[in-house]
This record gives sequence, structure tokens and C-alpha cells, in this order.
Amino acid sequence: MLLIKNTSTNPYFNLAAEEYFLDHVEDEILLLWRNDRTVVVGRNQNAIEEINLDYVKENDISVVRRLTGGGTVFHDIGNINYTIIQKYDSSLFSDYEFFTKPICEFLKTLGVNAVLSGRNDLFIDGKKFCGNAQARRNGKIMHHGCILFSADVADLTGCLKPNPFKIESKGVKSVRSYVTNISEHLKEPMDADTFFNQLYYSFKENISEIKEGSLNENDIYAINSLAKKKYETWDWNFGQSPDYTAKKSCKYEFGVVEVCFSVEDGIIQKMKIYGDFFGTKDISQLEMQCLGVLHEKEALQNVLNNFPIGECIWGINAKQFLELLF
Repeated sequence: MLLIKNTSTNPYFNLAAEEYFLDHVEDEILLLWRNDRTVVVGRNQNAIEEINLDYVKENDISVVRRLTGGGTVFHDIGNINYTIIQKYDSSLFSDYEFFTKPICEFLKTLGVNAVLSGRNDLFIDGKKFCGNAQARRNGKIMHHGCILFSADVADLTGCLKPNPFKIESKGVKSVRSYVTNISEHLKEPMDADTFFNQLYYSFKENISEIKEGSLNENDIYAINSLAKKKYETWDWNFGQSPDYTAKKSCKYEFGVVEVCFSVEDGIIQKMKIYGDFFGTKDISQLEMQCLGVLHEKEALQNVLNNFPIGECIWGINAKQFLELLF
């Protein structure tokens, strides 16, 4: 098994690296890595439903979808992520104890008692600090986990709080849990860099038949190419969301406006607008303007820039209407 310390903090590169190692490298891999501030969405989730898009945009936080299932999580430099890729064995799939045992053993050396609880999470004193997920592909199994060491809890809460409009989705909703940082349970202070390095050396010293590895120029080129082709794209991160319907209403000085719409493959397929507002143009013209457009703010903004939206709903502007769609 190759032990690789990935020093990149680019979330698109790092998620692409997992897929690259899974599909193109014969060696078994143990990868340690960290991301800059990022929301990482589970493979089967509706990104629109799981994320507070306004908070993410205002705080310049990335969004990327991963290969594995499970819930949406927040990454920053205070999180340490680990990925294990090895030959598939049916006895190992969903055996989270096998894969998380080295983490728990390492924490014991720091005086921290961590336990596996529930399906796939690690806890300290009843609070979650590490979620884990798995994927099977090409005769291999990939197990990875996100370890909260000193994550920004304010960002974590802000990113993962959905905006208050009703969505009925085929996606799997995240399970919210009380969380904690490992740093809060240490007897002696330690920063995330030190923890990252100590965990690396713990793996190196305690896992048999492991040797140090690294990313070469060909690896980096291939991973960057995959990141640009897939992990940086709207289609992967948002368009892969399950089909869903949504409804939101708001009361303005000029009346009540309610918008109901459905989205398939990231595209608005149906829309109906109701309310006690007035307009000189039929409301169906505004509804038709939005059909066939990505459910994404910039795409809809471009469509509505030159459309006389105020003639369909007297008193409203494009910004207010867009707020009804997100």
C-alpha cells in the first residue's frame, strides 16, 4: 500500500484525485489530504436542497460532489481527510470498524477515546467528529472519512443550513448531528498541521507493508484534466442532483407571489406563478421565459436581464423574483 500526503487544498483537484487513483492506479492507496473551505455533497443528494447557496456565495466557499453516498459535509483546513483504496472484498463493504480502527487507535495515543457509533460515524463523548463513506468500483473499494480537528463551526452551520423553501426531492437528506472538534478534547494544545503530520506518521509506522508514495507529473496532469472536465463543472456538482419540485411564496407591498416549479437534470421543466398581483402582460410569458433554463442564478439572471418582468408582476424586479427560485 502506498501512503501519499496530498498537499493540495484545491477541492476539485482532491476529489478528482480519489477517482483517478480508484480507476487508474493498480497500487492500494492510503491518501491524506485537506481542502480549503468547501461544501462536499453526497453522490445521491440534491445539492440545491442541502446547501445555503447565499451563504456559500457570500463567503466564497466551493461546492463539489463526491463519488460516495452519505450526507453533505463541510471541509476546511481544520479538517483532515483520509482515503483508502484497495482490492474489493465483500466482507469489507460497510465494515466501517475495519477502516476506522487506525484512526481510533491513533487518537488513543493523544488521550482521546473515540468510538464508532451508528452506521458510519466516529464520536467523542457522544458528539460526532468523523463521517465515513464508501464506494465500490472496478474491483476496488474506496473508503474515505472527514475528520473534524479544528473546523470553523460557524461556517459548517452556515453552509449546511438549507434555505427556507419547500422542496420535495428524490434525493437523500443529510442527517444532522451534534458535532465536535478533536482539538477540544486534547490535554495539550495542537494545531491542525501537527495533527495532520502525526496521523501520517502513525499510518506509516503501524500499518504493515506500507511505503511512502507521491504524485508524479503524469498523475498531476491527469488529475487536473479530470478536475476541469468533471469536478469543476456545474453539471456534476448541481446538475447531477435528483429531480425535484419546489414552491416558495412571499408577500410584498404590491401583493402575494407564489412560484411552483419542477426541475429535471438541473433544468426547469415546469413553472406556475400564482398570486393577487397585477400585470399588463400575461403571467404565462414569464413562466415560459424560465422553462428550459438551468436552475442556477447566473443562467436565470441572463435570461431575465432583458425581459420586462415588471409588466407581468407589477412592482417586482428581477432580483426579487430570483429570490423566489432559490
